[in-house]
Amino acid sequence: MKTLVCDVCKRVIQNPIKDRNYFHIKDRDLCEPCKDQLELVLKPVVRNKHPFNYDWYERLMVESIEKAVQKGKFEAV
Repeated sequence: MKTLVCDVCKRVIQNPIKDRNYFHIKDRDLCEPCKDQLELVLKPVVRNKHPFNYDWYERLMVESIEKAVQKGKFEAV
């Protein structure tokens, strides 16, 4: 049996299946609840960005994940 640990909340992800119950973003592994929380945090910021720039979005996403890894949870940007 293979186990994986979420880099943000430190919960063990049993029987990990990529893009189903865990998500690998850059060099971090996120469980499904943390990925959902990341999307909730980024959604209002992304909606107000005109014109949209994928490089900006990727940088914002990675910065948010790194902050969450340090604090153990996601907070508003």
